[in-house]
Amino acid sequence: MSFVAGSLAGALVMGGIYHGFSNLVQTRTAQHRADIHVLSERIANASTTIPSPPPASTRITHHPLTSLIQSKWNEEIAGLFGTARRWEQRAVELGKKVLYGGDS
Repeated sequence: MSFVAGSLAGALVMGGIYHGFSNLVQTRTAQHRADIHVLSERIANASTTIPSPPPASTRITHHPLTSLIQSKWNEEIAGLFGTARRWEQRAVELGKKVLYGGDS
């Protein structure tokens, strides 16, 4: 008798678990279908114009003081490099005079 009662109780428990799991899968599937439908409607009815930022040329702001400082800085650096180049040429000429003598 306990074998039959145990088997019936097990079958009843398994039936409840199956029913609960089946119900859960069914409700989640229905929810996923509804979500997918909402998303597809949003895609189908989406606006075709995409807002874009203004071009970079219009976003550049000119600061006269900054431009003046930058140009002066660049002139000074160019002058330093020019002076260094002239000194190097003089050093090469002096070295040639010392090594080879006379004018070269």
